[in-house]
Amino acid sequence: MTAPGKSHFWWYLTLLSLAALMWSGQGTAVKFLEAHMGPIAITFVPFYITTVLFVPLLIYKRRKNPAAEKPTPGDWGKFVLAGIGGQVLAQLGMTWGILKSLASNGAILNLFIPIMSAVLASIMLKERLTLLRIACFVIGLAGVALLSIQDFRQSSFGEMKYLEGNALILAGCLGSSFYNVYCKGLLKRFQEIEILIFSYITATLATMPMLVWVEPFHLSAFASFGWRNWLAFAFLVLFMYGASMLLFFHALEHLDVTVASMALYMVPVFGVILAAVMVGERLGTAALAGAGVVLVSTVLIMKYDSSAG
Repeated sequence: MTAPGKSHFWWYLTLLSLAALMWSGQGTAVKFLEAHMGPIAITFVPFYITTVLFVPLLIYKRRKNPAAEKPTPGDWGKFVLAGIGGQVLAQLGMTWGILKSLASNGAILNLFIPIMSAVLASIMLKERLTLLRIACFVIGLAGVALLSIQDFRQSSFGEMKYLEGNALILAGCLGSSFYNVYCKGLLKRFQEIEILIFSYITATLATMPMLVWVEPFHLSAFASFGWRNWLAFAFLVLFMYGASMLLFFHALEHLDVTVASMALYMVPVFGVILAAVMVGERLGTAALAGAGVVLVSTVLIMKYDSSAG
């Protein structure tokens, strides 16, 4: 494969940037909902609604392409593995982990996702870890480190009381990495919307019992919602679990996982920018420098890597 053309380069970069922008708003949305819903409900009730909303789109896509492959029992086994081993582990690991640890620990441990993705992709998909990719990972990490100075100051990895939470966060990171890598392999036979909805269905069926026995959810929780709560909930439904994943998977269809995963380094960049715009936080010199370094590393790997056609 050859390096992406100029138009393709900007197109993939735009898709991944928009996905990262949406992911960066997850923490803020969750904060608006935590007084009304438990962590499992916050994680999965929007997820279920996204799954239902995806179904008409899936039906439309399959009717438009009658020759599309129908999932075999073996394929459904793969979607179960993607949904449970990927989505469920990722979402529950991160949610429960932060509850038992610190948000700053979670922000730092999330930096392992692109690295885990690169390692898994090299093993499962035989993607090459070239010098350019390694260099861009190092540059990106340096930029995120500058952006995350406050998180490093607030983090605590040595205290035993946070050990369980940190382990759960790492499990969530591994689930996210596995999902991206495993679904890349499924893109050879199925469209991105098909993989998303089929894996979302299996994740939904696997987690519904939690909202019955572990953390019973009642529809009356919505009665206490104000307009900010509804906006936060709608954001999770439409953008966090919906649009962002469609954008990421569309780019993933044409890029190696290792390259696409670099988009995760842009999440703290947008997080800092959103904090400055919405909360009025000042952007320090380190934050500005870090944002610039992350953007440079992302542009380098997107423009000069040979994974896109």
